[in-house]
Amino acid sequence: MRIVIAGGHGRIALRLERLLSARGYEVAGIIRDPAQGGDLREAGAEPVLCDLESASLERVAAVLQGADAVVFAAGAGPGSGAARKDTVDRGAAVLFADAAERARVRRFLMVSAMGAHTDHPGAEVFDAYLRAKGAADDHVRTRLGLEWTVLRPGMLTDDPGTGRVRLEASTGRGPVPRDDVAAVLAELIETPATAGLTLELVSGGTPVDVAVKDVAGN
Repeated sequence: MRIVIAGGHGRIALRLERLLSARGYEVAGIIRDPAQGGDLREAGAEPVLCDLESASLERVAAVLQGADAVVFAAGAGPGSGAARKDTVDRGAAVLFADAAERARVRRFLMVSAMGAHTDHPGAEVFDAYLRAKGAADDHVRTRLGLEWTVLRPGMLTDDPGTGRVRLEASTGRGPVPRDDVAAVLAELIETPATAGLTLELVSGGTPVDVAVKDVAGN
């Protein structure tokens, strides 16, 4: 099974690449800086150079050809302004979803954000980020060719993962380690019955595999 991750050098993506490669998957991570390739190889992933802000639909679809599942984990990052929230957090996500559909990749996981909504009020950069993520989520959910799952984590931390989470349609706000976000994504990839769900994620008391099975109805 081949899995391609957009934003392959991100802090969630690198964790996910390690988990998936340890499970025996063929993993590729999309990056735009060749200097990041060594970190991906160390995580067990193949680095693929592609700038999702400027690439054509055909180019991204070619990158995704033959993938069994894809994960959008890219982001403009905390130091970027509102303009790049639109070009990356919205625009690149829309392109990635359209390319997945073009390449006939069915399984699509979107790493979103709690509170994402196109009508989110406010003039701060973080408000623009939540509007961009909301627009990207809305677009993904219209793609009839995708078996999508949207994951909306709470406040991300670099604390060690606990392996225990709360994963529901609505959890309320709270923190969650990036380790546990990656663990949930790995389980979601292996649980196609979660397709069509938008899920919030925070730390909790339920083991990750049980939490994913519960939302899948298993």
